[in-house]
Amino acid sequence: MKLKYLTVATALIFSAGVTAQSAPLTIPQATKFDELATTPAEVTMPESYVKAIAQQAYIWGWPMVNQFNRRETITKAPYPALNGGMVPVAPMGQLSMLTDYIKPQETFVTCPNQDVAYGLGFFELDKEPAVIQVPDFGERFWVYAIYDARTNQIGNVGKPYGTKPGFYLLVGPNWKGETPKGFAGVIHSSTEMANVIPRIQMDDTPEDRAAIQAPIKEVMTYPLSEFTGKMKSYEYSTIPAIGDKPDPNSGETRWVVPEKFFDQFANVLNKVPPLPGEEAMYTQYRHLVEAGKKDPQIRKWMDEAAVQTDKTVIADFFKWKNNGVPAGNGWNRSKNNAQFGVDYYNRTGTSKSNMFDNKPDETQYFYTDNAGNGSQLSGDHDYTVTFPQGGLPPVKGFWSLTLYNSKHLFSPNELNRYSLGTKNQNLKYNADGSLTLYVSKTNPGEAKVNNWLPAPDGVFSLYIRAYWGEKAILDGTWQPPKIEMTK
Repeated sequence: MKLKYLTVATALIFSAGVTAQSAPLTIPQATKFDELATTPAEVTMPESYVKAIAQQAYIWGWPMVNQFNRRETITKAPYPALNGGMVPVAPMGQLSMLTDYIKPQETFVTCPNQDVAYGLGFFELDKEPAVIQVPDFGERFWVYAIYDARTNQIGNVGKPYGTKPGFYLLVGPNWKGETPKGFAGVIHSSTEMANVIPRIQMDDTPEDRAAIQAPIKEVMTYPLSEFTGKMKSYEYSTIPAIGDKPDPNSGETRWVVPEKFFDQFANVLNKVPPLPGEEAMYTQYRHLVEAGKKDPQIRKWMDEAAVQTDKTVIADFFKWKNNGVPAGNGWNRSKNNAQFGVDYYNRTGTSKSNMFDNKPDETQYFYTDNAGNGSQLSGDHDYTVTFPQGGLPPVKGFWSLTLYNSKHLFSPNELNRYSLGTKNQNLKYNADGSLTLYVSKTNPGEAKVNNWLPAPDGVFSLYIRAYWGEKAILDGTWQPPKIEMTK
């Protein structure tokens, strides 16, 4: 097959905007990158080139194909409901809310959080802006994480920002209208695709489970055409279960299928505008996709590259040592979470290992697969995690330590307990003011059971959330404690 295409070297020069000597690159204003890409003589695309570019495209596009596939699936719900009785689903433009912690059997998303009541909704903003309704949460910590197609968080909506109760308008990149009366602010998405995940902190007590129900009813989104200026409510406690229950042994729902990737990738290139400097890369990827449509052999090579990249590069992102940056004592911490920009490495790593994290000023995440001695955490051993006096994660919101199995999901246990932290009112502190949490498969005894995080058979990982961190969390000077193996 012969095809006119932009070479890698040329693409890098155009993407960087400089020549090899770092002199300014001058391009006539009317020049289009698609035109530049067709100026070289026709050349043959060899298998090695096709697979090299296909691998780059797969790594770069994996989070966005993931996002669009989730939207397509979740918005098939005819009304707010719980998919499999566990995960919020809703029609386009609406959201659905949990009224308690997420159930441990869910497989919709890795690294679920049992500190908050979750919600979920997806939008198609080129059709119509969406109303984001914020009730009065009082002193309770809350945040609405609103993401674009790139999985960047685009709004500052939550307690850390002093957001007031009321109505907020979510608009797409082409919205030109004036803000209607009755709105406290406008949130601009860089893409027509957007989604929202409300997180509302809830203590693990019957009293707080009851207290949270009133504001949850007013957590709503709906099209601008349905806006009345009055607060709406929805009884989420009675929403039905739809769909099949997930298989807890299957791992996270497979949102990206390598053999289908390049069919769906074309939609990403059309729906997600390039960032400055990405124009030449887009041209290169479009040429690859078009070449694959015209030549079955080229498409076969593309699919082979996708399958291989999924098994190697994408799979390796599941290991916590490949996510974020070192945080001390064998832990890693998140970096650029939900503010990725052109940090394609951490964007794809997060999408694979713990999709939909919060921005750094809202939450910092610390995670590890290993004990302090470097060995893999395993149900074959017992561990302690001791926070010294004054050494708990310094937060204005809340903190927790969560245990995940080898699939970054929960393994049901006798206590139905998957995290410990601020939400637990009965933690027992040591005489010196330190706090020791016990991580083991077997019960450590009555005196320690309140501080026990049950471990499953096989390998597992530990994960600290620090919501609305103080300066020591944000600047990285606070370090998680060393995980000690005691047996």
